Amino acid sequence: MSSSRNQFLTIKMSVYVFLWALASSAFGDIEPARLEAVETDLVGRIDEGKLSGAVVMIAQGGEVLMHKALGYQNVEEQIPMKNDTIFRIFSMTKPITGTALMTLYDEGKFNLDDPLEKYLPELSNLRVAISANNDGTWETEPADHPLTVKELMSHTGGFTYFPPIGNGPIAQAYVEAGIGGDATLAESVPELRDIPLDYQPGTKWVYSISVDIQGYLIEKLSGQTLDTFFQERIFEPLGMEDTAFYVSADKAHRLSGMYIPSNESLLRTDNLGNSLGGSFLEKPAFLAGGHGLTSTASDYMKFAQMHLNKGTLNGTRILSEDAIDLMRNNQLPEDIKAIGQPYPGNVFGLDFAVVENSEIFQKAPVGTHWWWGIAGSWFWIDPVNETVFIGMIQNNDILLSLQIHRAARSAIYE
Repeated sequence: MSSSRNQFLTIKMSVYVFLWALASSAFGDIEPARLEAVETDLVGRIDEGKLSGAVVMIAQGGEVLMHKALGYQNVEEQIPMKNDTIFRIFSMTKPITGTALMTLYDEGKFNLDDPLEKYLPELSNLRVAISANNDGTWETEPADHPLTVKELMSHTGGFTYFPPIGNGPIAQAYVEAGIGGDATLAESVPELRDIPLDYQPGTKWVYSISVDIQGYLIEKLSGQTLDTFFQERIFEPLGMEDTAFYVSADKAHRLSGMYIPSNESLLRTDNLGNSLGGSFLEKPAFLAGGHGLTSTASDYMKFAQMHLNKGTLNGTRILSEDAIDLMRNNQLPEDIKAIGQPYPGNVFGLDFAVVENSEIFQKAPVGTHWWWGIAGSWFWIDPVNETVFIGMIQNNDILLSLQIHRAARSAIYE
């Protein structure tokens, strides 16, 4: 890393320290009334039949202030939610994958500005789509530069997402190529060589399959399968005993049902044939670094607290402070000012969204980094107030989930 980059990060973190000192005197400890407001909002939605249940865990300064299970993990059988209920965390997998990849950065296995094709030659000379033809071919142009690892980790590399998040001919081509399907990473990701990029690298922020590609990159750099690498480098060192790509038979009774509000009741969705992500009760062939993990609030708290602690937990170092700073600082090109709706005031680091404008994001402090999953689970890490918030739900109404997230931020900060 250049000395100027080091100086920049040092200055930026000094600003965070100043903001933390300022906020400490103005904000202080989280008031019990704010914690109660979080609970009241969730209980209200449960009582209205909009939400099945939730597990909420909030810590400040390493001390757990709240760890509550609300509602039901199985509505039909009235099985209460418990603190150790297991959830499909979907895209909350992404920061874990990014963290795993950055352990290899710490080992000198790659630089962020390296072309991806240096390590994945099967994805060399990718072109950019101009239009799709009716016969399934493409009109393309050359990429103006090979996409970099940093662009891959900041969703600016030229990829889009497969359905239902992405749409259009490129998203459909991912499905036809088996990306995210029943083939392994090694079998499916190289198929991207025949699919053009959606835009010139570095020109847009587009939420994408790039974190699944990061999972494949981890496999290539480490010589291990992604699940083994996660287990050895992240889960075992942090004591994340209930986090995996599937829920084993002896823990299946702890897996929450997934629901969507329908006609003033809740419709179970995880048992439908086309349920997003499969059953999560069997080991998948495709180890999805973008959306594949199941976890608990307690396990994810350990991961998030490690990040808040700048790479360590209980004396075990997972990442260097340098790697942590890179992940939690804006990595977007200068011409990309924000990541847009529904995330006003946010930019993007490496596999984390990062708050840049506090006023338009329910006053979550600048530097707060966070993400969420498509079934509604969400978290944030606030280095200004030394706070970690974990919210676990299983809800397929995306707009409702975003409302819940906003309400929680408002309860804590506004």
